[in-house]
Amino acid sequence: MPDSKGNHKRYGFLKSFGITFLSWFCISQVSLIVLLISCNNDRKSEKGKTVFIYNESAGISSLDPAFSKDQACIWPDNQLYNGLVQLDDKLEVLPCIAKSYEISDDGLLYTFHLRNDVFFHDHELFKNKKGRKVTASDFVYSFKRIIDPKVASPGAWVFNYVNDSIGENKFNFKALNDSTLLIMLSKPFPPFLSILSMQYCSVVPKEIVEYYGKDFRKHPVGTGPFKFKMWKEGVKLVLVKNENYFEFEGKERLPYLDAVDVTFNTDKQSVFLEFMKGNIDFMSGIDPAYKDVILTKKGTLNPEYNDKFKLITQPYLNTEYLGFLVDSVSPLLLNSPTRLKAIRQAVNIGFDKKKMIRYLRNNIGTAGIYGFIPAGMPSFDTSKIKGYDYNPELAKKLLADAGFPNGEGLPEITLSTAAAYLDLVEYIQQQLSEIGIKIKIDVNPPASLREMIAKSKVVCFKGSWIADYPDAENYLSLFYSRNFCPKGPNYTHFKNKLFDDLYEKAQYLNNDSLRFHYYQQMDSLIMAESPVVVLYYDQVLRFTQKNISGLGSNPMNLLTLKRVRKSN
Repeated sequence: MPDSKGNHKRYGFLKSFGITFLSWFCISQVSLIVLLISCNNDRKSEKGKTVFIYNESAGISSLDPAFSKDQACIWPDNQLYNGLVQLDDKLEVLPCIAKSYEISDDGLLYTFHLRNDVFFHDHELFKNKKGRKVTASDFVYSFKRIIDPKVASPGAWVFNYVNDSIGENKFNFKALNDSTLLIMLSKPFPPFLSILSMQYCSVVPKEIVEYYGKDFRKHPVGTGPFKFKMWKEGVKLVLVKNENYFEFEGKERLPYLDAVDVTFNTDKQSVFLEFMKGNIDFMSGIDPAYKDVILTKKGTLNPEYNDKFKLITQPYLNTEYLGFLVDSVSPLLLNSPTRLKAIRQAVNIGFDKKKMIRYLRNNIGTAGIYGFIPAGMPSFDTSKIKGYDYNPELAKKLLADAGFPNGEGLPEITLSTAAAYLDLVEYIQQQLSEIGIKIKIDVNPPASLREMIAKSKVVCFKGSWIADYPDAENYLSLFYSRNFCPKGPNYTHFKNKLFDDLYEKAQYLNNDSLRFHYYQQMDSLIMAESPVVVLYYDQVLRFTQKNISGLGSNPMNLLTLKRVRKSN
């Protein structure tokens, strides 16, 4: 999915990669407050109930899984709903409402056998106000709803490979009986099973959805470990335990928590202080305003807080990058030096990515010196992909070979970014200037930047790509020529026949090792042509109070609370 990070205030460098005086002052103030309140971090749940509390600064736009387009919506939807399959922390596909499944030899027919003990949450619209049993017909309804143009779900693309030629002997989704569901694809697509784990593919009850219509977004009914209690938009969301949830851990029924409480404070520093006081149980990610308070320069938990908090970290399926528009017919490239591969390669090796991660991100993440496919993806292999590491002398040679010795006569490159990444791009700007590459920074609101990128109105841009599903095809789709934006995610308008051929061949391979080999070939080709500069592969960063256990982590940064325990 595209970058959706918000803005934060930023104050310029004291040095090219140093900390600002004002930022230092803010951090000092936070540290002082933390010292004053740290004794108050042992918060007990109200009335003996175990309530898990987290804050969602971005706000939640809908609790309808058909609109689970961003992390803010995906997290609560993951507590409210289930699908046919689910992912474990290793991103392996496991059964969920489907107890088993088979895939035909030609990769076109998927047969799912459903559990008979899964019920929708209790609701007054059901007979006897009790939850109704889930059947295969519910999935047929839920999936057809996703692709219904009238619904306008942003997740309609997940069924792009499902058969659309419906006739007497053809179908896309079919309930063979109450417990058997068939899905027919138009052509093989190995990642399809993992796509079905997405929240878009959750099952919903037809009678409830049709009763509420568009208001189903705030009257959700699913099958998940937690059920809806109340939502005051922008203030609080409360989910409570589903006492009839179908999953067990050993002999104990999940979930363990009594409730989940979500607040919507947009002031990240205030949220951080609430976490420090123990009023919030969980915090994801880090903001530059307080990163040096809770983390060491090596990206580990500050020893001062070892007895108060836990830090969980691992690779995150998120690649941060610079993208170049490389469309040969774009008028924007007539006078842009980035139309030349040598210039794009010089940018790739003209700044120190490892130092950037060390000083600007406290070593959170991995320097992007390999391919576009991130660390944490099964096909990621550092021995197979040759990326770009810092080499200023070679960068100067590339400039000279392109006719711009020491950058003489080289036109300025405009780099479009959002304010949240200004520290990174200013670092890049400063280092590239040392070898003769001049960068002009154009700061835009995130929504405006995304629109300009999607409409090919920028030559060079700061982008992010967070995996929608755990298969490298998700990343490689950004360079397939048939995915040119605005119809698809190929924002650079990269086009290469060999790449397209490999991409199409890989779609027909169920053999993972061979498919991964094709993926690595494609990734190497992207690096050679340099339509992007990989900055870094992100890292999941989770902070919890000491009394929280069972949270776990995964490279998709999916929040799963059904196994979480909270002790008083």
